[in-house]
Amino acid sequence: MYKEYRGGAARRATGLNQLPFDPAINDGPLQFTNTTGPLVSESAVENGGESSKKRKRTNIPANGGRNLNADSTPMGLPMSDLTAWATAMNNLGMAPMGMSGQPLLPDFDPALGMMTGIPPISPMMPGLGIVPPPIPPDMPAVKEIIHCKSCTLFPPNPNLPPPATRERPPGCKTVFVGGLPENGTEQIIVEVFEQCGEIIAIRKSKKNFCHIRFAEEFMVDKALYLSGYRIRLGSSTDKKDTGRLHVDFAQARDDLYEWECKQRMLAREERHRRRMEEERFCPPSPPPVVHYSDHECSIVAEKLKDDSKFLEAVQTLVTWIERGEVNRRSANNFYSMIQSANSHIRRLMNEKAAHEKEMEEAKEKFKLALSGILVQFEQIVAVYHSASKQKAWDHFTKAQRKNISVWCKQAEEIRNIHNDELMGIRREEEMEMSDDEIEDPSEMKETEESALISQAEALKEENDSLRWQLDAYRNEVELLKQEQGKVNRDEDTTREQQLKLLQQALQGMQQHLLKLQEEYKKREAELEKVKEDKVQMEMLLETLKEQQEMADEEEKERDVVDNQGNESSTYRICASSQEKECPLERTLNCSPVKSEREALLVGIISTFLHVHPFGASIEYICSYLQRLDAKICPTEVEVLMSRLQHTFKQELSGVGASLEKRWKFCGFDGLKMT
Repeated sequence: MYKEYRGGAARRATGLNQLPFDPAINDGPLQFTNTTGPLVSESAVENGGESSKKRKRTNIPANGGRNLNADSTPMGLPMSDLTAWATAMNNLGMAPMGMSGQPLLPDFDPALGMMTGIPPISPMMPGLGIVPPPIPPDMPAVKEIIHCKSCTLFPPNPNLPPPATRERPPGCKTVFVGGLPENGTEQIIVEVFEQCGEIIAIRKSKKNFCHIRFAEEFMVDKALYLSGYRIRLGSSTDKKDTGRLHVDFAQARDDLYEWECKQRMLAREERHRRRMEEERFCPPSPPPVVHYSDHECSIVAEKLKDDSKFLEAVQTLVTWIERGEVNRRSANNFYSMIQSANSHIRRLMNEKAAHEKEMEEAKEKFKLALSGILVQFEQIVAVYHSASKQKAWDHFTKAQRKNISVWCKQAEEIRNIHNDELMGIRREEEMEMSDDEIEDPSEMKETEESALISQAEALKEENDSLRWQLDAYRNEVELLKQEQGKVNRDEDTTREQQLKLLQQALQGMQQHLLKLQEEYKKREAELEKVKEDKVQMEMLLETLKEQQEMADEEEKERDVVDNQGNESSTYRICASSQEKECPLERTLNCSPVKSEREALLVGIISTFLHVHPFGASIEYICSYLQRLDAKICPTEVEVLMSRLQHTFKQELSGVGASLEKRWKFCGFDGLKMT
């Protein structure tokens, strides 16, 4: 699991030496002097017992690992009097400079030296022994011991080959670090590798390796510089406190994702830049042409009369005509604009004649100037020829003769070129003159041809005008047809709307009829159910009557048996039986069922509630009984059921607003109780 280490500079432990160089891009030359700071820094001795002894540790310079620092103190000379030092160097003809190469006197002039004839000497010249010559860049860098707060890093053997690394993944910011000590902690890893740059996350394994993710890619190169170093925790020599670091590139999904995002961003920027360049080099689109109206027509007519705005107005006029804006109402306006455009022909012809005249004058001037130049070339060539004669030629040196001959050849070539150009101009003029002479005898033919051409053009114009009139009539006819078509369309739309309304009304009536038919079918089904219930009730009544008759017959038989048994009883028993008959009659007279109709109701209600074991409300029972007899009242039924407490039982069900009274059949339980 990664742990975040942002803001490493704020939490960096004191006493750490950060690597202030980049081994991947460091190619600087070696130098033996350093004036910016001390070459040696003192640190505590590894063994705490001998506190008086000191060891010297060289700091790695800021410009890379190739710079070597001597363990001795820097070389220095007494320079208490700068003027005396400058005077001594001035006497030698040298620029007064310090040992670091800085000039002591910036306005020194080496020409003012006292010992003239000696060239100025620079102390930076090789051979003087002050500054050694640069070391070639292919020399291997010397790695030194790196001391940290909790550990020490010892460099590998310089004679060994460099440690092998895998191919660098794109956008790599994560490194694999192996060979860690067994007792190494994340704090020690941070202490060692925080010198290379800001650490974002560390994932440490139990098998002496870890993965470190840095903030930037160049920090990975600094971390690879530590590959091969031997690490020792404190001053211990235990195997668990030592190890050999192996640093290599690691492939991480986060690094690849960030690199792909960066590449996509660069691609977007490149596409945007190309698009901007294409838009910048694209020709600008022409301005839009306004639509035709009387106001715009008057503006264009005024522009046509102006020579400076004629081109813009002509383009607008051509666009209007091609769009078909010409009709009978606007024909006069377009004719006036065409007429004003035709008036510019004479002006253009005059301008053309003026330009031709200017061109002829320029040709004459060019011809005169060219002839003058040729005359001067002839004179120069004559000078070269006269100089090359025997009288003057012998007095020139060999180099001078060579230059004169070369100059003569160049002048002759240039003269011949200009002469050919002048002869070409004269030939063209002669050919034009000859064409004019040939055209003179055929002037009559040209006049006849021009007359025929003018007649043909007049006929074409008349034909065009007639064709335009025919097109105008056709346009008017089409307009009339379109107006009639609009009227017919309006009528058709009204008819279509009426038809739609009628169709909607018919559809509504059909739907209503279908609903009525469905209701009729439902009513018929309900009537059939009622009839079936009625038949069932009649059958139940018949069965009840039969049962009652059977019960009456059984009672009669029992009475007969009782009478036969009572014949041999005594008078006392007869008296007692007479006394008992009186309460039986009383009970018969005070029985809850007073009529045959109530008995039938009791039987029907009993069968109904027997089918409904969870009970039913009085309204539900009455709705069932009213199908058999509409005169039945709910109060009558409720009074009858309340009188028969051993047959019917009333219970309350529900809670709160849903409280409901339900009647249940309890005749079987009542029979046992009685």
